Amino acid sequence: MPSHHPLTPPHTEEDRARWLRLLRSRRVGVTTFYRLMREHGSAEAALAALPEIARAAGVSDYQPCPDTVIAAELRAGRRAGARLVARGEPAYPPLLALIEDAPPLLWAKGDLSLLGRPALAIVGARNASSLGLRFARTLARDLGAEGFAIVSGLARGIDAAAHEAALGTGTIAVLAGGIDMIYPAENTQLYRRIGESGLLLSEQPFGMKPLARHFPMRNRIVSGLARATVVVEAAARSGSLLTAGNALDQGREVMAVPGHPFDARASGCNGLLRDGAVLVRGAQDVIDALAAAAPPAPPAGERPAPAGHVPAPPPERRSLTDHAALHGEILSRLASAPLPEDDLIRDIGAPADLVSPEILALELEGRIARKPGGLLALG
Repeated sequence: MPSHHPLTPPHTEEDRARWLRLLRSRRVGVTTFYRLMREHGSAEAALAALPEIARAAGVSDYQPCPDTVIAAELRAGRRAGARLVARGEPAYPPLLALIEDAPPLLWAKGDLSLLGRPALAIVGARNASSLGLRFARTLARDLGAEGFAIVSGLARGIDAAAHEAALGTGTIAVLAGGIDMIYPAENTQLYRRIGESGLLLSEQPFGMKPLARHFPMRNRIVSGLARATVVVEAAARSGSLLTAGNALDQGREVMAVPGHPFDARASGCNGLLRDGAVLVRGAQDVIDALAAAAPPAPPAGERPAPAGHVPAPPPERRSLTDHAALHGEILSRLASAPLPEDDLIRDIGAPADLVSPEILALELEGRIARKPGGLLALG
């Protein structure tokens, strides 16, 4: 059976570089990183095991991320005045550490003390109305004055308005690309001001231009940093609603500002309110709702293996035919729509310690893709 080691943060710069190398290796995302660390106990051991794991999955030429790539990224971080913060270190944001798919490593540039302050996320439409922008500025300024760090995604519209209003009290911008990649370009001056008086965060490598798949990943960090996410304006299908969904999944409060039924930019907020989100008319509504809410808690542990099953033999004692059969069973139950891993394991009806290594092998082979929130889909 696989071992299960507790996650311990890196103690040396060499350990930190190995964490980064493991995380940047091909087909190793956040969930796979944590699984490898649990099973092997250290990044060094996991890196040593990766080629053999890949060979077992049918990938004969697999190599972890080259040391030269990691050395270049670390040099870029030093030149930019950024710091690499690892999960488990004192500087790592405590609420973010509670979410299931918390980034193992974050590049941070600016005032790191903001990570220790209570935070609130304010998000909304890029094509925001004048009233929406004014409300976002007022809300961010008033909540900042109450001691909250204001978190958002540095997008145009509501995000930018919230950041700008909270520059004097403390704001955190989470970037979809590398911490040195300014997007959109119109927020260049705001980006620089946040770097000077606030905090910039990113889990992506230096020089990484933001791609479409990076924005949902960014959004889970925005909500994960905060006690609550406040949506000021949002269409019925928008990234802001995805952030609100992340907040719900993470056990955080979701709040929304009501809008006119004829305004498409209010349809998402009004839908959230219909479904039970806290109605926000000003900062006091947010403060009152937080006072009445339970503090965030870590997600529940792994579900127990389904009852009534005969224990399967350890993976090393199974034949190739068993591997193939289990791979086929896993793939047959997945589609393009993502599925929680726990649900997949429960549907297969086999112990988690039997199925999980095969899921990892299929990930490394590229036949399974990890989606935000640790969900699985066909690659």
